[in-house]
Amino acid sequence: MAHVRAAQLEDAEQIANIHIKSWKSTYKDLIDEQDMSNITLENRMALWETVLKSPINGQVAFVIENNKGEVVGFVSGGKERTKNYTYDGEIYAIYLLDEYQRIGYGSWLLNSFAQAMKAAGYQSLLVWVLTRNPSANFYKVLGAKPVEAEEVTIGSGTYEETAYGWNDINDLLDRL
Repeated sequence: MAHVRAAQLEDAEQIANIHIKSWKSTYKDLIDEQDMSNITLENRMALWETVLKSPINGQVAFVIENNKGEVVGFVSGGKERTKNYTYDGEIYAIYLLDEYQRIGYGSWLLNSFAQAMKAAGYQSLLVWVLTRNPSANFYKVLGAKPVEAEEVTIGSGTYEETAYGWNDINDLLDRL
């Protein structure tokens, strides 16, 4: 049985590896290979060690373990970063290894995250997704509505991202 728990500093390397593997498999047909080459274990390790040591913006992170106790996915987020929207919370990243997608692990992760955000006083959530990413359907099925699209730079390329949001975090929790 899968188990979701708060991420710990000692999870940083596993999170970094999952981030790289799932990022590359998810975006292989959406982002130019040269732009994807900028993501390395070293920079992801530094990112996740920093996040787990000194979270900012009320950031929380959870991992999901398979029935063998191996970390196979993660989610993190906190305060909405741009302050341009009426949403107070934001999912910064949610990734699962390919073999754990579409079997409920993403929903379990998101449920734990949304419950923690609600307990911390957040009332709404926003998530940014590359517009052409088929995984956006995960959020749509859970009731997220498109908010806005804008361009983002990754490496030397420019790509379109769409923000999806839940005006009421309880609507998301009811669907999970």
